[in-house]
Amino acid sequence: QVQLVESGGGLVQPGGSLRLSCAASGFTLDDYAIGWFRQAPGKEREGVSCISSSDGSTYYADSVKGRFTISRDNAKNTVYLQMNSLKPEDTAVYYCAVTPYSGYGCYEAVFGSWGQGTQVTVSS
Repeated sequence: QVQLVESGGGLVQPGGSLRLSCAASGFTLDDYAIGWFRQAPGKEREGVSCISSSDGSTYYADSVKGRFTISRDNAKNTVYLQMNSLKPEDTAVYYCAVTPYSGYGCYEAVFGSWGQGTQVTVSS
């Protein structure tokens, strides 16, 4: 059974950091591109950062460039999103998702398997 489980969310003050994890089970991440998406209240879900399976190329939304870093540890079957210099506008539910297709960046339509999400709240 394919499963993705996010963890690491929580409440953090502006300027703080969090590291999200996405653990995969039931399949190996090696052959999949992986993405982090987020959805804030009243807003559409958006792609935050994605990493390809083939060459490790990465994509970042403009709003998080220079602050967030995506990485994958295939040995642990886990993907991470390191989030630094967090802002209140980063508050959202963060989801990880996978796709067997490469070269699509964070094009949401090709991501077919999703985790349940983890809440990130940035507030003083």
